[in-house]
Amino acid sequence: MADGVAIVDYGAGNLRSAEKAFIRMAGETGAGLPVVATGDADRVARASHVVLPGQGAFADCRAGLDALDGMVEALREAVTARGAPFLGICVGMQLLADRGLEHGETPGFGWVPGEVAALEPDDPGLKIPHMGWNDLTLHDSGRVNGGAKGAGHPVLAGLADGDHAYFVHSYGFRCTAPDDLLATCDYGGPVAAIVGRDNLVGTQFHPEKSQQAGLRLIANFLAWRP
Repeated sequence: MADGVAIVDYGAGNLRSAEKAFIRMAGETGAGLPVVATGDADRVARASHVVLPGQGAFADCRAGLDALDGMVEALREAVTARGAPFLGICVGMQLLADRGLEHGETPGFGWVPGEVAALEPDDPGLKIPHMGWNDLTLHDSGRVNGGAKGAGHPVLAGLADGDHAYFVHSYGFRCTAPDDLLATCDYGGPVAAIVGRDNLVGTQFHPEKSQQAGLRLIANFLAWRP
């Protein structure tokens, strides 16, 4: 039987603030799901929902996962074999790509086709890393009501163009398939903010730090049964 929400603890990311936000929303929404931060591969393999946070360099985060005995295999078991809902946060989202190009080339999971490359804003006055609040723009593939693509993504229910989210990153996800790009922000050009396909969603921003928009997304994720 699936065993609650597993937030993968592999030494990357602001784990405690994410854990607190998920526990809060599980309580407020009545989702009835226990939430645990864990480095136990067996627990992750059994989880009903999997959250992969990440902060820092792509290669370091991948190495941290690889160093946990059985963790990459457990993620594959839960997410690709069993179809558990998955949410990647920041570098946790970037790891969905085929590869990351930070400090050389590092393989990702290859679950959402694309690559992670350095941000190159059109405005040379914009600083890297991209740090702080930015407005979301939902794409048709991510719109829940209206839009050419129809129903859109349930994890984005209640979100709207102009909602604020908190970003800290120097590299961005470049999706191969346009429909996998659910939302962008503008930072000297469009930057991937939310990607997703099948039972996978990833946010470049930190939902646990993004106030109402972020908490709404977390609540939607907890209720999601793809």
